[in-house]
Amino acid sequence: MDRPGSTSGLRHVALFVDEFEASEDFFTRHLGMQVEWRPDADNVYLTSGNDNLALHRSDRRDSGKLDHIGFFINKIEKVDKWFDYLRSVGTKMLTEPRTHRDGARSFYCSDPSGVRVQIIYHPPIASLER
Repeated sequence: MDRPGSTSGLRHVALFVDEFEASEDFFTRHLGMQVEWRPDADNVYLTSGNDNLALHRSDRRDSGKLDHIGFFINKIEKVDKWFDYLRSVGTKMLTEPRTHRDGARSFYCSDPSGVRVQIIYHPPIASLER
C-alpha cells in the first residue's frame, strides 16, 4: 500500500500540566498564543494560527509529560486512508479513527519507541490552508 501523500506537518502537541492556569497564562500572555477552544475546565486548546497546543490539567506525577504529538491532514477523508496505510506497514494502532465533537477526525498510533502519535484533520487550520 502506498503512503497517502504527505502530512501538513507536526503542528500539534498535547501536554499534561499541574499548574493549568499559570501554563495557559504563560503561553497566551508571554508567547502570544490565543485560545482556540475550551471544551471544559480541565482542557484548553491554544493556537498561533497554523498550530495547536493542548493543555490538559493533571496532577503532579504526570505534569510536564508529553501526552502526544499530532500530524495535521488537510482533508477529512484522508484520515482513514492514513489509518489503513499505517496499519498495513505494521504500525501499532492505539485507536480507530473517530470524529470529535468539534468536527476534527483523528486516530492514535505509536511510534517504535512508544510515543503516542495522532493523525488529525483539524477544521480551523485545514480551512486556512485551502
